[in-house]
Amino acid sequence: MRKGIHPENYRLVAFKDMSNDDVFLTKSTAEAKETITVDGVEYPLVKLEISRTSHPYYTGKTKLVDTAGRIDKFKNKYKKFSKEEKSEE
Repeated sequence: MRKGIHPENYRLVAFKDMSNDDVFLTKSTAEAKETITVDGVEYPLVKLEISRTSHPYYTGKTKLVDTAGRIDKFKNKYKKFSKEEKSEE
C-alpha cells in the first residue's frame, strides 16, 4: 500500500441500532464520543436510529419506530381541525 493516502483514523468501529440494540463492527472513519466493549475489546461507538436489522425494506416487517413522538405531537396540534369536533358544535 502507498503511504499517506489513507486517513489516520480508519479503524474498527461499533455501530449500534438503538431501536433493537443490534451491534455490528465495521471499519470506518466516523467520529465517536462513546465507547463500547464487544467480546472483551473496546471500540468507538456510533449510535444509529435505523439499520439493516430494523429497516422495513430489509426485514419485511412494517414497524414504525417513533422515538421523538412526532405522530402524537402532530395529532395533538391538529386535533381541533378533526371532523368529530366540528360535528359536535
